[in-house]
Amino acid sequence: MDGFLDETCDGVTELRVHGVSGTPPSGILAHPHPRLVAGDGTTGFYRRWWEGGPPTGEHADVPGVRHREAYAWGNLTSGGRAIALWLLLLPFSLANLAYFMLPRPAGARRLRHVTEAGQRLFALLLTGTLVGAVTRVGVDLIGWQCTASGRACAADTAPVWVRWLAVLWGDEPSRRLAVTSLLPLTIVVLLWWLARRTWRRDENTRPPDGPATPPAAGVPAPRTQTDDTPPPAPAAGEQPGGERVGERPGGGAQPGAGERPGGGVRSGGGVLLGRPRLWHGGAPVWRLRVVHVAFAVASIGVAVAAPFSGTAVGLVLTVANAAILLAAAVLVTLPCIARRVDPQAGRRTPVLLDASCRALRAAAPVVFVATAGAALAGLEPGEGGTLAWQLPGAGIGAFQYALTVGLGLFLLVTTFALARAAEDEEGGPRAMAGMAAWFVLMVAVGTANVLALGLLFWTAAFFGVPGTAAEPGPLERALLIDDSAWWTAALVPLLAFGLLALAGVLWLIRKAAAARLAPALKPYYGERDDAETVASAWALAALTDRAGLVLGVLTALGAAGSAVVTVLHRLGPFTPGGGVSGLLASAGGWVMVAAVVTLVLVGRRTYSDARLRRTIGILWDIATFWPRAIHPLAPPCYTERVVPELVARVCRLAAKDGDQVVLSGHSQGSVIAAAVVLQLDPETRRRVRLLTHGSPLRRLYAAYFPAYFGGRGLTAVREAVTWCNLYRLSDPIGGPAFRRVDPLAGGEQDAVDRFCWDPRRPGPGEPLPETRRHTAYWLDPLYDEALTRLITVERAV
Repeated sequence: MDGFLDETCDGVTELRVHGVSGTPPSGILAHPHPRLVAGDGTTGFYRRWWEGGPPTGEHADVPGVRHREAYAWGNLTSGGRAIALWLLLLPFSLANLAYFMLPRPAGARRLRHVTEAGQRLFALLLTGTLVGAVTRVGVDLIGWQCTASGRACAADTAPVWVRWLAVLWGDEPSRRLAVTSLLPLTIVVLLWWLARRTWRRDENTRPPDGPATPPAAGVPAPRTQTDDTPPPAPAAGEQPGGERVGERPGGGAQPGAGERPGGGVRSGGGVLLGRPRLWHGGAPVWRLRVVHVAFAVASIGVAVAAPFSGTAVGLVLTVANAAILLAAAVLVTLPCIARRVDPQAGRRTPVLLDASCRALRAAAPVVFVATAGAALAGLEPGEGGTLAWQLPGAGIGAFQYALTVGLGLFLLVTTFALARAAEDEEGGPRAMAGMAAWFVLMVAVGTANVLALGLLFWTAAFFGVPGTAAEPGPLERALLIDDSAWWTAALVPLLAFGLLALAGVLWLIRKAAAARLAPALKPYYGERDDAETVASAWALAALTDRAGLVLGVLTALGAAGSAVVTVLHRLGPFTPGGGVSGLLASAGGWVMVAAVVTLVLVGRRTYSDARLRRTIGILWDIATFWPRAIHPLAPPCYTERVVPELVARVCRLAAKDGDQVVLSGHSQGSVIAAAVVLQLDPETRRRVRLLTHGSPLRRLYAAYFPAYFGGRGLTAVREAVTWCNLYRLSDPIGGPAFRRVDPLAGGEQDAVDRFCWDPRRPGPGEPLPETRRHTAYWLDPLYDEALTRLITVERAV
């Protein structure tokens, strides 16, 4: 017998969307034989294949009556081998997260625009930090110091792949720099290639056009844009304009694409999460990518040309590269550089901006080739000649550091002002008093510096001995690293001690919470010490709500420590080469080296281990939900493909009045489902129900992204469709969408939230069942009850 597979679309469809870690289709469907019915191997829709022919039973697949379907999107974040490289791009992802955490009060629009410009410039400096680390490794440590005559790489024991530079050009530093600059250039090209490739593969998906029924396949076709260019110029008579991600349209304007008179944007009703432009970022991502790549290439050119700025040619090349850096910094602060528009609105970006980006894209490689060519031909050393043991610079590194510090303080002030202005508008919980955007941005720069300095210390230890300018040691083996890097390394042990102390505080908080819970749980779990066991599990899950505390304390320690070491470095009362400071700096340097080596080993294993890719993919399931709004070189945003595909499929399954779709989302899948609901047109919404379980919508997303998932966002979802949300107090991720309705919280039953006992209360003489925490909601009896209720309840019109 060939078996049975129901591929019809009529009737009631339970469409399941999995959460983090890329749950396979067999796990989503709770069936051993899933079969692809739409989509492809990367993202696809699956149904149950029945080996023995058409099944029987209440929940079996019946053509034209009921179906169970799964949408698997996990391969976008855990399927490809390139995920091994994504670990190095975590600072870029954090920068994008910080953008969407920013408060967006309606009455402070100009201040928000200025803050967003500051965030984009900060993201550009993050690119400069990581590319600058590779540049310092290749151009300074290897090209200028190690391969000079008489230095470490000139010895017979040095690796042959760098020793030849010392043998051929030991007294010709410009030629050595020209060759070693290819290392950071290769990294930049790789970042550009990955960003461009992943955009085309994972994000370049056309949203469905309004309520029209999509093709039978249920998957939107890719964009017609096939080259690495922005969309075509605006039609005749079209005025420049448009809004950025999350921007409210001006009052009195006529509805645009995806908008309906009096009805808001599709079902979003003006809610930011409901705007189609959120998932339509081809042109702005292209522009930002051009700017970041040009900035990175020019920073390498400055490092090669600056040591020879004492000559006419060297000065001209240094100025030319610095001019590209300045142009990139100016362009990235322009409001229209990151502007997104509705899918059918056409491009509304000033033509001059695209022309400037094209000019920058052409100028950066031309100037770099000219710089590398002149250096390879031979340039005379600047003042000090080869006796300048560290690479002479143009002061751009110090300027970038000062700009980063100043920009961080500026963003602290403006984010605080926006948070105060948004207190009465966003509603719902707000993590860290609305300041989460600034704290996450500081974590991004801290992570970037750890990666950068870890690479720097590892390279110095591999080729020679890390040293300071004040105490260089034997110059034959010493590879000198700036005192500022040593001072920063001294912070690492202090942060480690702070983290251990914080872990101890959290353990005490958990212990106290469990002690309070146990007496209240005694009536429900009376056998033996079951109440204490359950209370401990629930208290552990509740620590998720302390994430803001952990983030705030660590960031405060890092910021305060950075301020102290900056003062010590500038005033110079003593050097970091000896005493307690020297011990801390050495320990911190080795800790960062260990971190980088561990990252490399994990990345190498991730490349070949599919199970590890799924585990690492959990990080990207969370970090890449949001589009690449301010950093285009971050790992790809899966929702720019997932949301349009789900919208199209739901429209296909709910095309007629007799059809109904129950969109069932677990964990991160519930966040995706909420975004999909707000993208549906009103006609389709009447045939859609929403069932979420293990959902972080309120606990994490409303708290950290209040402008999108705050009171207005979740209320819009509840008003759009009939909704049921299942939650457990043992779940460290999921929680109620509006308010707790469990027996311990008291109060009246909520229309949306429904509490699930976990572990299940045992019967007399029964052992305590296993605690499921965040998993297996689909196997809970309350899930079937909620599903049946949603199918039978008619949507109020």
